[in-house]
Amino acid sequence: MEQFFDVELAIENLPLILSGLPMTVAVSMVSMVMGLVLGLFISLARNSDSKLLRYPARIYISFMRGTPLLVFLFLLYFGLPVLGLTLSAFVAAILGFGLNSAAYIAEVIRASLNSVPKGQWEAAKALGLGYRQTLMKIILPQAARIAMPPLTNVFLDLVKATSLAAVITVPELFQKAQIATGRSFDSFTMYTVVALIYWPLCILISFMQEQLEKRFSRYMK
Repeated sequence: MEQFFDVELAIENLPLILSGLPMTVAVSMVSMVMGLVLGLFISLARNSDSKLLRYPARIYISFMRGTPLLVFLFLLYFGLPVLGLTLSAFVAAILGFGLNSAAYIAEVIRASLNSVPKGQWEAAKALGLGYRQTLMKIILPQAARIAMPPLTNVFLDLVKATSLAAVITVPELFQKAQIATGRSFDSFTMYTVVALIYWPLCILISFMQEQLEKRFSRYMK
């Protein structure tokens, strides 16, 4: 019976595949930070009483959630040069993942903000606190604990979605696994190895989520 998983071949190619891990982490982290910042502002615009803010935010969210991420990556990397704007693969990947994740993060933050009792806003207003002070010191700390699990899910999806960056030549984990596959002609072994690398990475992120939940839990008491 032919061996499905070649241990020796996996160990031999492990350094090559792992060389893509820093890029995967970098793209994931930078994209998530970008998505969090944009998502916060988009969620506030989505909740705004102004139609000039609310409707563009809704259109943005609808567009990003309704179009394939892979198509968006292709537009940024292969489409923009037609218009005279050329982006590196790394920058295109960050913009693609960051802009796309911002739409999902915005909905998570919006739902979390809306879950905080309105009495918190009224109490802060009675104490003479302005909108910004109330949001930063009272509402967001409570909403952060509520948003933590769904935001972690977004981050987990983002980490795994970085494998799509291989199609625009970003040298991340999956792209390195493709190179290893081309050299060894053993796709099952190489893709199993890369899957086993993503798994503990996601376990680590889940562990960090639990620690952050404990930290923010004091705001829920």
